[in-house]
Amino acid sequence: MFHYSGILPYQQQLRDNTTSCEEATLHYLRQIEEFKHLNAFVSVFTETAIVRSRELDQRRAKGLPMRSLHGVIIALKDVICYEGHPVSAASKMLEGFTPVYHASAVQFLLEEEAILIGSCNCDEFAMGSSNENSFYGPVINGKGQHMVPGGSSGGSAVAVQTGQCMVSLGSDTGGSVRQPADFCGVIGFKPGYGMVSRYGLIAYASSFDQIGIFGKYLADVQKVFKVIAQPDPRDTTMNQEKKSGSPITTSPRFGYFKEMLHHPSLDPEIGKAIRQKLEKLKAAGLEVKEFDFPLIDYIVPAYYVLTTAEAGSNLSRYDGIRYGHREQNCETDLVSFYKQNRSKGFGKEVKKRIMLGTFVLSAGYYDAYYQKAQQVRGKLISHLQSVFQKIDYLVLPNSPVTAWPIGSLKNDPVAVYLADVFTVYANLTGVPAISLPAFIHSNNMPFGFQLIAARGEDVNLLQMATAIFDGKENTHI
Repeated sequence: MFHYSGILPYQQQLRDNTTSCEEATLHYLRQIEEFKHLNAFVSVFTETAIVRSRELDQRRAKGLPMRSLHGVIIALKDVICYEGHPVSAASKMLEGFTPVYHASAVQFLLEEEAILIGSCNCDEFAMGSSNENSFYGPVINGKGQHMVPGGSSGGSAVAVQTGQCMVSLGSDTGGSVRQPADFCGVIGFKPGYGMVSRYGLIAYASSFDQIGIFGKYLADVQKVFKVIAQPDPRDTTMNQEKKSGSPITTSPRFGYFKEMLHHPSLDPEIGKAIRQKLEKLKAAGLEVKEFDFPLIDYIVPAYYVLTTAEAGSNLSRYDGIRYGHREQNCETDLVSFYKQNRSKGFGKEVKKRIMLGTFVLSAGYYDAYYQKAQQVRGKLISHLQSVFQKIDYLVLPNSPVTAWPIGSLKNDPVAVYLADVFTVYANLTGVPAISLPAFIHSNNMPFGFQLIAARGEDVNLLQMATAIFDGKENTHI
């Protein structure tokens, strides 16, 4: 009889012949159907998943060894290419598109005998913090029937949250794995930039994008990360010497930014809970330091200037000729042809960001906006390097608030942008960060805290997350 409590126990069931890959796959297909109303999936790979599960069962029956992710059922965000299966970035622009190659991360999963069950809904081209910007409609948070799941990887978070898969992949450009994980009460890990190949990931902002992992168990996240964090000549990946991390210290030092834990936008309950977590670390005899962060007011503007500039460049290829939606009965002149294809193919939020990116890169404004934002990014990296000379890990909030009602902020986009104030920092600096689901708010919505490590310390970050978080801290504050 199939039940799931982690990858290793599940694989032991397979060895003991108390369950099978096919039984597990059918279970998750039923779960996807049961929770269809949450709109977490845009495509379900039913036939492919069943065929693959039977192949894996036959391999075991022949006595062949099981690879590290044998039978593990994984969902992909709808921006990650899986050859022969639809991917659309949740946009009309790519409606009906089928990739002809695997993303590197997908190839690595398949080589380790994972089963890919479907493609998860997200904000269009990964642009959003609530998963309300999808061509397929909003994803609904399984913890509250009228609440957003966070974005942009909301479907991937809800799929894990509601047991529609074992693990899922998302992408994180400014918090798009960690914030949905926070809102949905699951683990969300953003590896450091360059740890996981971006080949086959539909680009939003290329110097920020990183494939990340959702799971209910840290051991599962660690296992999947070990598989997908492989060198890839098709993308800039980090030196292999860095991928194992440095020896983990027996007396880790923690820190936090005063301006973040006392930020005016931070919900009092969230701030109190994280401060109490820091006090517990102190009580355990660990060093906890407070740091000033004078650049806090610049991180969200710098992030949006840089990412929209890169988005404007990356999305220029979707013109209806090279890629993307093509309007019928278009005007005959080329400019009108482009305008109609892009106006109809892209949603409102994507068009807004493309226009902003075009503006900040335009003559007369490049120095005032784009160059200044790059300078801020450089200062943030230097500042963080100096901080990590004094500590090993940073503890931060994920979001100023818990999940909000669907549609409640549709007329206040600035509030949605500012909700990224605690997560974009890790993307601007390229460091690894993980969201751990630790608490329940008095409004009954989950939230947690964010743990950040220095560049190249992904493995140690996951080990430290395991050491300080046991998953039993989900209590009312």
